[in-house]
Amino acid sequence: MTDDRNQRITDLDALKVFTHPLRIKLYRALVAAQSRAATASQLSDQVDEAVSLVSYHLRKMAAHGFIVEAPEKSTDGRERWWKVSPERGFTFHNADFADRPEGVAVLSQVTRQLLATRGERYEAYLDEQAAWPSEWTNASFTSEYLPRLTAAELQELADDMGALMDRWNARSRAADEAGEDEGREHVAVHLYGFPTRL
Repeated sequence: MTDDRNQRITDLDALKVFTHPLRIKLYRALVAAQSRAATASQLSDQVDEAVSLVSYHLRKMAAHGFIVEAPEKSTDGRERWWKVSPERGFTFHNADFADRPEGVAVLSQVTRQLLATRGERYEAYLDEQAAWPSEWTNASFTSEYLPRLTAAELQELADDMGALMDRWNARSRAADEAGEDEGREHVAVHLYGFPTRL
């Protein structure tokens, strides 16, 4: 869930917000919201959880600035609308937490939660792919590459992939701002790069 506008999480307490899988799902749902905002009731329907529980987790994310209220969406002031904060994104780097044992543990927990939720989303796609038009199933992909790289080259690869996704995110935002919605769907792109000994 990175984007070229994201600010990197460097505070351990802020990172801990995403040790809970429901918060990851809620954050993702807000990123994907058609109106760019949603209420706790709307989100509870999407994640199949009680409104009170969803409200609690939304407040936890808001306390660290990941989401903010969207009062411009409220028509009567009775229900709170939430949106992803334009000042705070959801990206982090191992190096910012590797100098303390608790940081390593939290980093591992958040990364595992992200991996689990990403896996669930991909499995859901596999279960539902017959319902998608062939143009979408033909365009979807999964790949694994095994280049032999140095640590510096792996960092360069990560930077290149980040720049590539920043370009596509900018293109997506421009289309949204121009009202070009026809034929557009959210696309999940999961990339992992890590050393392995086969």
